[in-house]
Amino acid sequence: MDFLLLLPLTLVALWITRGRQQQRRIAILARYLHGHDIEKHIETLSQGYSRALGESDPTRGEQVWGVLRGTEDALSRQVSKLAEDFAGVEPTATRVSKFPIWLPGSPAFDRSFDMREALRVHARGICRAIEQQGASPKDRAFAILAEMLLMQHTCHWYCRSKSVASARMLASHQTSYEQLVASVLPQTRQEYLELVT
Repeated sequence: MDFLLLLPLTLVALWITRGRQQQRRIAILARYLHGHDIEKHIETLSQGYSRALGESDPTRGEQVWGVLRGTEDALSRQVSKLAEDFAGVEPTATRVSKFPIWLPGSPAFDRSFDMREALRVHARGICRAIEQQGASPKDRAFAILAEMLLMQHTCHWYCRSKSVASARMLASHQTSYEQLVASVLPQTRQEYLELVT
């Protein structure tokens, strides 16, 4: 009888603990994203790439690619600055559980990675994709988009859990986590997988 009473109380306590931790992490990330237009740049580039790739007039397409270059450069600077600023966050607040679902205290387990390093990996990856030379506009856009989306996935993972981040990616972009990891530049993929697996 005591067990039947204790179980719901334990579940409620865990639910409250999870909610508090998630709100804390959302607040930390929001504080460092504040003042940057990273999400706006990601949206602009996503829409701009679709428009440029769908353009039937090559001259008009070149104009769209040219306009997007300024947004790419701004994104590159801002993600680098975000990674640099986030490096100052207290290490106990930057551990991310590698478990697919939220577990109490799981970032304290050995199976965790550091969000500060993850943001550095993403910043380098986005900058590399933007600075690519010799790639076709389509391949370059695909690489930049994949790098941006993987960073978004990691931010959702930090705030919620890996399974929630993957579900959001699938719902929003019809892209599975595995597809996303396979789509980033090889150097990013290697650095990222060494960190999170």
